[in-house]
Amino acid sequence: MADQDGQLLPEDVLVVEDDPQINEMVGAYAQLAGFEYRRALTGSAALAEVSRRPPRVIILDVMLPDIDGFEVCRRIKQGHAAAGDRVPIIFLTAMDNEAARRRGMECGADEYLTKPFDPDRLMESLERHHASKK
Repeated sequence: MADQDGQLLPEDVLVVEDDPQINEMVGAYAQLAGFEYRRALTGSAALAEVSRRPPRVIILDVMLPDIDGFEVCRRIKQGHAAAGDRVPIIFLTAMDNEAARRRGMECGADEYLTKPFDPDRLMESLERHHASKK
């Protein structure tokens, strides 16, 4: 991906998680997978970040303090944010039930992982979704 001046932008992952420690931990795994890590602690901040510069992949929690992750996903996939509809979204949430999984996929998620999570599985998901966007 290049900016307006043709400069290559880093491949980045936006981690949307309201717990700063979990956000940083997930971001560290993204960095191990070779991505630049950006963070958002609220749904509103995530939407603003995607509008400003769409990431390569989004890791999104469901339970956020302002807009829940399902709504954030829906807005991004419906084009609320510039080019956001083409960004893969991986839910990473403690909501581990069939209704939540179904809702996540219905709003446009590309994958639904639950906490506690397997770091290897998360990194495989990042690599798979990144490769699908090349």
